[in-house]
Amino acid sequence: MTAFAALSTANYKASVRDKTTVFFTFAFPLLFLVVFGLIFAGQEVEGSGRNYIDYIAPGVLSWGVGNAALFGIAFTLMQWRNDDILRLIRMTPTPLTTVLASRYTGALVIGLVQAVLFVGVALLPVFGLTLAGSWPLALPVLLLGVTAFLSMGVIVGSRANTPEAVAAIANSIMVPMAFLSGSFLPIDLMPGWLQNISLALPLRYMNDGISTALTGGGDLATIGLSSAALAGFTLVFGFLAVRTFRWSNNS
Repeated sequence: MTAFAALSTANYKASVRDKTTVFFTFAFPLLFLVVFGLIFAGQEVEGSGRNYIDYIAPGVLSWGVGNAALFGIAFTLMQWRNDDILRLIRMTPTPLTTVLASRYTGALVIGLVQAVLFVGVALLPVFGLTLAGSWPLALPVLLLGVTAFLSMGVIVGSRANTPEAVAAIANSIMVPMAFLSGSFLPIDLMPGWLQNISLALPLRYMNDGISTALTGGGDLATIGLSSAALAGFTLVFGFLAVRTFRWSNNS
């Protein structure tokens, strides 16, 4: 517990000290919500009877949370490995699970803060999001989504050796996934073949689960399927993360 507390504190101080990180974690994704929300304010998606904000708010929220989880752990592992911090930690009784758990806790806190911030802005009259009674069910989907993307981030952070490499790999994953999974554009407006591709992406299920819970645009089966899919992605990415993890650049 002492090691966990120390690592959690170090993660927190490193996060709040870097103003650029704070901006890209909270303000940058929120800009997408504001821009898209203002562009499509009061408009309905053709043939669905639902407002654009019902798609955009949960989609941008999912992308922002997943992005923060992946980038956060990837940059941390890369930097700690380059600075030999991981090698020094390995020489102590601190297990790998404690190292990852400290970052996981931080990612969950960041995800919850992001969710409250995003939903709070989307509820403003200018955007017009209306929460369904099932909104608390978004929390387990959010937790599973953070876990899945954190596992993916461990893989990226274990293979990339420079900040530029982390940014390039992470962006090549998250940017296409955002468009293919319906974060910026309702999935129903995409061609059928693109919708089929999106079924292989974790962000699609995070979007579907959170959107259904927040706006009531589906049923409990959709939330259950999304949660199960995210759990499955977590197992796959978690297995790969353990297999690819490196304590130093020479290992």
